[in-house]
Amino acid sequence: MSSPEYGVARYLTIERAEAPTVTPAGRLLFLADTSGTPQVWTTETAGTWPERLTPHEERVSAVAASPTDEAFVFAMDQGSDERDQLFHYDLTTGVETALTDEPEAKHAWGAWGPDGDRVAYTANRADPGRFDVYVQKADSTLGTPERVYEGGGGWLTVAAFGPDGRRLALLKPHSSTNVELSVLDLETSTHRVLSGDEPARHSHVHFDGDGGIYCVTDADADTAYVARYDLDTGARTPVAGYEETLGEPETDAWSVDGFAYDAETGRSVFTTNENGYTAVHAGVLDGSSFAETTAPDMDGVASGFAFGPNAEWVAFTQTAPTDPYGVHVADWAASDHTEWTPVGTNGLPDDALRTPTEVDYESFDGRRIPAYWTLPEGADAADPAPVIVDIHGGPEHQRQPWFYPEKQFFLNRGYAVLEPNVRGSSGYGKQYAALDDVENRMDAVADIAAAVEWLSDRPAVDEERVVAYGRSYGGFMVLAAITEYPELWAAAVDFVGIADFTTFLEKTGEWRRSHREAEYGSLTDDYEFLKSISPLSNIDRIQCPLFVQHGANDPRVPVGEAEQVADAAREQGVPVETLIFDDEGHHTTSRENRITEFEAIADFLDTHV
Repeated sequence: MSSPEYGVARYLTIERAEAPTVTPAGRLLFLADTSGTPQVWTTETAGTWPERLTPHEERVSAVAASPTDEAFVFAMDQGSDERDQLFHYDLTTGVETALTDEPEAKHAWGAWGPDGDRVAYTANRADPGRFDVYVQKADSTLGTPERVYEGGGGWLTVAAFGPDGRRLALLKPHSSTNVELSVLDLETSTHRVLSGDEPARHSHVHFDGDGGIYCVTDADADTAYVARYDLDTGARTPVAGYEETLGEPETDAWSVDGFAYDAETGRSVFTTNENGYTAVHAGVLDGSSFAETTAPDMDGVASGFAFGPNAEWVAFTQTAPTDPYGVHVADWAASDHTEWTPVGTNGLPDDALRTPTEVDYESFDGRRIPAYWTLPEGADAADPAPVIVDIHGGPEHQRQPWFYPEKQFFLNRGYAVLEPNVRGSSGYGKQYAALDDVENRMDAVADIAAAVEWLSDRPAVDEERVVAYGRSYGGFMVLAAITEYPELWAAAVDFVGIADFTTFLEKTGEWRRSHREAEYGSLTDDYEFLKSISPLSNIDRIQCPLFVQHGANDPRVPVGEAEQVADAAREQGVPVETLIFDDEGHHTTSRENRITEFEAIADFLDTHV
């Protein structure tokens, strides 16, 4: 017997708390969407009613506490357009002041200076296609921005401010697999690349206060680890997580995907991504040595670790398939942790939330593709379920076992859900992540066809009712799957997907183009190939009904991608339903709009599936 059916609002109004940051007095700040969009909240005791600090209707995308004062900086855009502006908030007075006011420019939050009197960030204020580095006073005088470095074309971020206030660590992604680490000396304007010529990822950067930088990298390895760069010599030394990651790339090593460090005490926390689940490691870093101690036990996915005063405790975001996103706190060297922001599940009973099973299946070339598989209650051979094949974006992202209210909603309505991490996904090493680059793009689409073949062997599945479903690059995968393998699908749902790689690359944000061309192919060298694999070029093959969702303010995948694929499919006589929000971008951030969106998708699937 199936469980009672609950409306979409019951699931989508489950609150989400995440992204903790801690003031010098130990005040915990975090983002929560209790009001309908993410805002800054605070709480001083576990489980007590939190206080909302920012009063806006637009989403807040980042928050960072000052290292010296009871203040924080937050970032906020308009209409989900990703053109963030930065604001200073004084916790003592409650006064909020704009640091930037350039609505056509995108500001990427960076770091506080060590004395709390300055902040550093990047912005494309001078040129839409180029991010430069700015330093600005952020005390009571709130000075004007000073451009201290011209970044060249493309994206650039400030990763850390040096403890002497003189240096900035910068990250520049040339591609998904090549993120350059460099240091900018603010006194001499000298810029030096640390990461060398070989492509490698770098992230989670921290100055150590003793002439070095710690970071996570996969340099000379297939999976990532914690390393230290010497600022004098540029030498890189693996310091944690490397025993399992260095050596032959065919090993079963897991990547380090998170890292926090307190320079005063040397205490650090890093996480490994073990088929999507998080394992936490804690210890003390001293130069190139790491002395491990007890770390918080974890059942799901943890991220965003932030130390409290004197590193006596650490806050982090934790979630699991049936556990909404919340901020947890653990004492140093303790395995237990406490949720400070219990949001609950709107009274939904336990059987209204389901946990996936880890599976893998064989693709066309014998490669095993990892996936998460979840059946709704009551599905069996006598009463087989329709299936949603939910394809993540990126393409270098990874589906992990986090709380996913939309998925739980569809499970409650009787749909099974398969979530494959096709070739090109992150989390399984850089060789796996590169398997879909440029000319290998359609191999990942073939992985989706193999997923449907795997489903055909499941007795509890109705193989005549399989839905292709995905967002962003996952939206491209949906459109490619229904044009390359049209006979497999009963319906398709495309969120902000790429319909034509050439028009996408021509019209995406200028700062993104070179980075995306490294993944997909360039307009100059690969134009004909990109046209040939674009779903719009094969739209006459589509056979199933299509739902297309987009935001008019999307700076990543322009809304024209949705408009042209919907028009072309209709010309072929395909039933098409579109939903385009004028006040949204690449993500639907308003809770009201999300409820509207998923009510419409549910009705569409009920009609056609």
